Amino acid sequence: MKLENMKKVRLGYYPTPLEVLPRLSAKHGHNIYIKRDDMTGPATGGNKTRKLEYILQEAIDQGCTAILTLGGPQTNHGRTTVAAAIQYGLKPILVLGGDAPEYLSGNLTLDAMMGAELVFSQDREAAAQKVIAEYAARGEKVYYMPAGGSNATGVLGYIQAVPEIMEQLAKQDIHPRFLLCAVGSQGTYDGLLLGAKYYHAPFQVMGVPVAPLKEGQTEEMAAFMNAVSRHYELGVQVTPEDIRLFSGPEACPYTGFAYSVPDDATRSTLLEAAREEGIILDPVYTGKAFRGMLDLMDRGELDGDVLFLHTGGTAAVWTQEHLDAAQSALRDNCTIREL
Repeated sequence: MKLENMKKVRLGYYPTPLEVLPRLSAKHGHNIYIKRDDMTGPATGGNKTRKLEYILQEAIDQGCTAILTLGGPQTNHGRTTVAAAIQYGLKPILVLGGDAPEYLSGNLTLDAMMGAELVFSQDREAAAQKVIAEYAARGEKVYYMPAGGSNATGVLGYIQAVPEIMEQLAKQDIHPRFLLCAVGSQGTYDGLLLGAKYYHAPFQVMGVPVAPLKEGQTEEMAAFMNAVSRHYELGVQVTPEDIRLFSGPEACPYTGFAYSVPDDATRSTLLEAAREEGIILDPVYTGKAFRGMLDLMDRGELDGDVLFLHTGGTAAVWTQEHLDAAQSALRDNCTIREL
């Protein structure tokens, strides 16, 4: 099946802006550009918008009445999925890891506002199958989507983002050597790398993991990308050596302590981007990746201009544990007074 023949619904507005960050560029000695995919899509948008356009089309074509996906409690993907499903008349179901919180904050606030069904479980896969069976018993058909929308259909979103980026670079006469993004469920990075190979992009795709890498992860990623390439007849081959992921120094890795656990180094990067450029990053995904990018520049491991893909996730800033951990730093970063 040719990717050019794949249909999709409309959720986003394109092209998303691509702009320079002048103050951070001067500070770190490289031209830093940013692709603003945080500025497209429903319910504050983000990178999942491009994936969901293809996935929702597939769900509708299959006659589904509901859409179910997995994630952590603060999944940006889940929040965007809920909004997209509502726009196209599908019931949104999120199966989230862990225990149900007593207090809803961050993305969960928006999920609840939109009326999503929120299911918490220590075994998300088992819980998902149980929910799907319950809906089927009522005569409904549920579309099952893996975490992050990272299936062969969702990956199309970022394969097809590459020509949009290349056209903007040509029009603006800018020439970044690297395109860098956060790597979570991997679908965004996988799509960008496949798209870069398929469209002969002039940049290398790099990623910063948001959680520690598993043994054999790059081999698994390469196998998945090659399966996608065969499915859409792309004619490209990916090796583990093509996959460039940077976790940072062992003493203070870019991943922080764990997924969605507050850490001082990421928080410092959030404050730097906000203070210097008015760019709002999040503490779970983009803050870690942006920190990695700046550190790689400062260490001399990036020897050219860089384009950063802002994948969104602003709602995570207002997650209770991140807000609680940030209070002292926030107060030190601004002027507060009473008159």
